[in-house]
Amino acid sequence: MSKGKLSKEEKALLDAVEAGEFESVLTETRKMELKAIANNTFKKDKRINIRISNRDLTAIQSRASEEGIPYQTFVSSIIHKYISGSLQDLTANKQMQPTQNTRG
Repeated sequence: MSKGKLSKEEKALLDAVEAGEFESVLTETRKMELKAIANNTFKKDKRINIRISNRDLTAIQSRASEEGIPYQTFVSSIIHKYISGSLQDLTANKQMQPTQNTRG
């Protein structure tokens, strides 16, 4: 494991973990629960159909290509990130600026 750019506290903790000074308290029951949760998180068992503009589809496909993933996976990732709160609409919280009347 790389030890670059760690604080003194982080380095001491990493050294202790690598030296075997910590023991896992994870039970087999809890481990199985966590595995089930992880499997359900990544299960894709529903299908949707949407209509979008050709321009948007082309942009999505381009961005997905840059990420190296299929565009359907990219769209699913965007939706998941948005509903889980890790992707936010930057324009949603902006206040409307009053327009100035330029006529005199």
